[in-house]
Amino acid sequence: MTLTCSAVRCLLAVIVLCAGLRTGQADDDTIAPQGDRLAVDDNSTVRVFIFAGQSNMVGSDSKVQDIKRFPPFARLEAPQESVRFSYCLGRENKTTSDGWVDLQPVNNVVGPELSFAREVTRNIDAPIAIIKVAAGGTHLGGDWNPDEPSGFMMYPLALQRVRDALADLDRQGVKYRLEGFMWHQGENDMFNPDYMASYGKNLANFLARWRRDLKAPELRFYIGELCTKTIWGMDLRPRMYAISLGQMEVARNDPLAEYVPTSHVGVEIGGGVGLHYHYGTLGQLEHGVNYATAYLRNIGKLKSQPRPLKQWPYAAGSTVKLFVLAGHRNMEGERAFVQELMKLDGGQRLLKDNHQIAYRYSIGGGYKVSDGWEPLGPAGFYDTFGPELSFGAALQDAGIADVAIAKFTHSGSQIIDWTPEGSVAESRNLYPAFLAFVRESITDLERKGHTVELAGVFYHVGENDMSWGPFRKDASQRLMSLVTQSRKDLKLPTLTWYVSQQQPTDDERVNGIDVTAALEETLAADDHVVHLKVFDLPPQEKKLVIDTRGIVWLGATIARKYLEKPQSQ
Repeated sequence: MTLTCSAVRCLLAVIVLCAGLRTGQADDDTIAPQGDRLAVDDNSTVRVFIFAGQSNMVGSDSKVQDIKRFPPFARLEAPQESVRFSYCLGRENKTTSDGWVDLQPVNNVVGPELSFAREVTRNIDAPIAIIKVAAGGTHLGGDWNPDEPSGFMMYPLALQRVRDALADLDRQGVKYRLEGFMWHQGENDMFNPDYMASYGKNLANFLARWRRDLKAPELRFYIGELCTKTIWGMDLRPRMYAISLGQMEVARNDPLAEYVPTSHVGVEIGGGVGLHYHYGTLGQLEHGVNYATAYLRNIGKLKSQPRPLKQWPYAAGSTVKLFVLAGHRNMEGERAFVQELMKLDGGQRLLKDNHQIAYRYSIGGGYKVSDGWEPLGPAGFYDTFGPELSFGAALQDAGIADVAIAKFTHSGSQIIDWTPEGSVAESRNLYPAFLAFVRESITDLERKGHTVELAGVFYHVGENDMSWGPFRKDASQRLMSLVTQSRKDLKLPTLTWYVSQQQPTDDERVNGIDVTAALEETLAADDHVVHLKVFDLPPQEKKLVIDTRGIVWLGATIARKYLEKPQSQ
């Protein structure tokens, strides 16, 4: 909420100041309310944030030395001397700070607090401090239970750590206020039927007890979504969905709680089939940005970067060729960074907004949505981009005029989420939103006076689906369900789908399922599906994900395949 200078606000400011706000405590022994509730946006009061949860809050399977591999987050391995940090991490063998220290990685692990702090301090002038208590494999129903803590007794441990850290600020005469509580936990509760069924109730109680025990009734909570891109998001889909329902219920009913999407962030690429349980280095850094974005939006400090078209690029009454790009992590561009693009041959051209091609998008499952039509250019949420840049350039170079591109992606999805039938995890079903997005793109162009030629849907097959046996087995059937129903609903029976497929995972655990042959056979039976086996990508470091050079190559390749197909249909 953006604060105003109305008479009411000014009056509240006088009341707060006259109440005797000295250090962190007001005269009634209540910790000062958080920033978006205060009438005075002073820049001397330290904003204190609490980070808590289990392994994906700790930063498990991340490595400080890998930060340099991700250009948007360069130099986050260094201490942030302007940010106070107090921590207690781990279960049996805990690592703790001796009071307040400079914010820095602990135990060679990357936590979300590193990128969170940098993002927040870039956008506000006030100092911040972070208190972090996290341990992998802990339950809300047990370890974090405020009423009957068990196991590693995380709730009383965390409460004492927070109280001690705040008391230390009081002793130093530092003025502070509790600003937000970042919570990421839930995976372990899904293994206990009682904890899973009670997660929403337990979480509501958890929030209420923190506010009561800290005497901070307006403390705002940011509840991180569980990552559906991990293997648990596939093989334990119903259980993770049950936890998410509890989290969303709390966020819906508590005006000071917000559900923060995180399922679209990067995930560590493991050995074998490549799937993993943890975000890893890139995901942790993006995880922190998500929390910062939510916080900055709440206090009215989130900076927008409008990308309007200089002028509408198509002549009145002309026919516009609309290309729809769709898919998962590589169509989104999970590991394609603008900082690396500028070093590639031709990269400088792709970095510039192309005002001759109108572009609209919904990426990350709706995490970022364009403001209508924008110029084609880098628009990812972490300095990332997808194949659309080189795709559009290749079409333009071939003389294809009046091109518009609409992109709909969710890197945390699997093919089942795109099917009309969906899955038990109803909130993850994408088909209705995808269909609405395509229809809206067509309708908006028609509203502007154009005839629209839907040139095709360019769908990059789900990478995770290629790596887990049950989903690999059903990939072709699910894909054709999407293709067939989309034609019916759009009333375009000959709509061409261009299905690109990278080399599937080569591992003995899944090689018994020849997914390429299955796709080839199924798609070949449809005269209006083009199967693009993009198996000659530039050498890639990791399974599943395609790097900057590869994403540029992918976009140009699928454009070339379109240009090679006779366009008489």
